[in-house]
Amino acid sequence: MGKSGLALALSKQMDSVILSADSRQVYREFDIGTAKPSDLERQRVPHYLIDICDPTETLTVADYQQRTQAILAQVHAKRRIIPLLVGGTGLYINAIAKGLKIPRVAPQLGLRAQLTDLGQPQCYAFLQQLDPVAAQRIHRNDQVRTLRALEVYYVTGQPISDQQGENPPDYPILYIGLDCDGLYHRIEKRTHQMIEMGLVEEVKALVEKYGPELPLLKTLGYAEIQTYLNGDMGLEDAIALTVQHTRQFAKRQRTWFRKDKSIEWFDVESPDLLDKVWQRIQSWLKA
Repeated sequence: MGKSGLALALSKQMDSVILSADSRQVYREFDIGTAKPSDLERQRVPHYLIDICDPTETLTVADYQQRTQAILAQVHAKRRIIPLLVGGTGLYINAIAKGLKIPRVAPQLGLRAQLTDLGQPQCYAFLQQLDPVAAQRIHRNDQVRTLRALEVYYVTGQPISDQQGENPPDYPILYIGLDCDGLYHRIEKRTHQMIEMGLVEEVKALVEKYGPELPLLKTLGYAEIQTYLNGDMGLEDAIALTVQHTRQFAKRQRTWFRKDKSIEWFDVESPDLLDKVWQRIQSWLKA
């Protein structure tokens, strides 16, 4: 039982709903490579924040936060249930669970392109001059966060560090994390399952419809298969590269989440995982 399977089982047991915290599942047509729940699973349990944007749109973290908070308000108003926020996008989870204060600055594609052309070392040097507090928090090789910080500064005239912070919600939250020693084997198995489900055909159709430069097609799983479709490597090599990149991503993800001491960890390979998590939820509810 993995993250999605546990969430489905818990939601049925609790008569609850699932809110996705996955930054790619929000986009329509990107199905197999993002491991979206099936139509049958979505019929069994209400799912939110899946397939809410076209692939050509950009959903910012602020947009996600606003939509999720609106859904949470509706859920709490209509039914006395505990919703499950499920996913591996840490920034999405923190945006809701910690109430991150996020500057509402839309992506400035032209500005980003100009800054990217300057190179990451120069951009980071700019950031050190303009927002030294943010520069201390952002790794010098983190291009995405460097560009975002500069983008916010140039649009608002204020450092992003002055506009950030937290405003936690007024309801209690139980953080559940899943981990296992055999994670890398599970990644390899799931990658081959995606190929069997038609990932190659999905990528091919998306490239034909949107073109090879669509940003989402540069993400994990899609980029490697597109390399195969371009004839630059064989399918087995593309699969092996996907597994390698996914393992690297999972390692970074694990390190990121492990820093949060409020998360309670469970072994995903435990035969009584559902019982253990359910018992913890029940004790939490009684506290």
